Amino acid sequence: MDELLITRDLVKTYATVRAVDGVSFSLRPGEIFALLGPNGAGKTSTVRMLIGQTRPDSGEIRFSSAHGPLAHVPPQELGYLPEERGLYLDQTVLRTLCYLGQLRGMSAKLAQTEALAWLKRLSLDDRAKEKVSALSKGNQQKVQLIAAVLHKPRFAILDEPFSGFDPINQELALNLIRELRDGGMTVLLSAHQMQLVERLADRILLLNRGRAVLGGTLAELRRDAGLSQRLTLTFAAPLDAERLGVIPDVVAVERLNERQAALLLADGANLNQVLAALGAGADISDVQSDAVGLHEIYLRAVGPEALA
Repeated sequence: MDELLITRDLVKTYATVRAVDGVSFSLRPGEIFALLGPNGAGKTSTVRMLIGQTRPDSGEIRFSSAHGPLAHVPPQELGYLPEERGLYLDQTVLRTLCYLGQLRGMSAKLAQTEALAWLKRLSLDDRAKEKVSALSKGNQQKVQLIAAVLHKPRFAILDEPFSGFDPINQELALNLIRELRDGGMTVLLSAHQMQLVERLADRILLLNRGRAVLGGTLAELRRDAGLSQRLTLTFAAPLDAERLGVIPDVVAVERLNERQAALLLADGANLNQVLAALGAGADISDVQSDAVGLHEIYLRAVGPEALA
């Protein structure tokens, strides 16, 4: 399958800070690709180069074999949801969407038809003639999300799409992004909600300090991070957390309270042997086992600075 977007050895420096340092990745048609990392990892600088807001100092960005450099891509083929609000607050919701749709090549009639359909779907049809400034932050985010995909682009960059959403609207946005992918749209997603990204992304690239740290599917990230399972243990008596850390194949120990701890196991760990070693010196009353999630991989890969 031909890639829709290819970046090779991107470099971007601001004064004395190298924000992006030789990053390469590709996106396939009809996939959700997550670009993750702590603050200062280079995500925003990479996105700005992808949308043409800045140019790389060196390296290459190509959008499919048909168009070549990203600067040559017709505007109707790209959609962008910025992290910062990018709406006209003193205009009505409908007029804002129609205007932004026309900027992306839609006719006025089609933009209005599509905007009204999207507003109805996201329960904002009764707010269409209100000014954007009258909406809550969550509803403004819905309008901004609609604006990014109203014109049905082939490729959409969604930067923090869940910002300002409560859990119900997070699920709404999650299902919407899945539907866009299933309809053939390629989505580059940047977000801090690891549990939602884990449920959405087909592939993930983790950046830290301007460089790619881990990349691939979630299963590939687990393998490359050297992690497999997370055990949550409940003990009958107060536990000795230091003893848990010396058991073979236990990579990390998180003490939850005096009787509970979570253990991260190395890739390829023998669960029976780990449990036998744990039970030899303590009475375990409950065990829960889960595959290591993206949150643990993220923290393990980028180190203590991710907690800052």
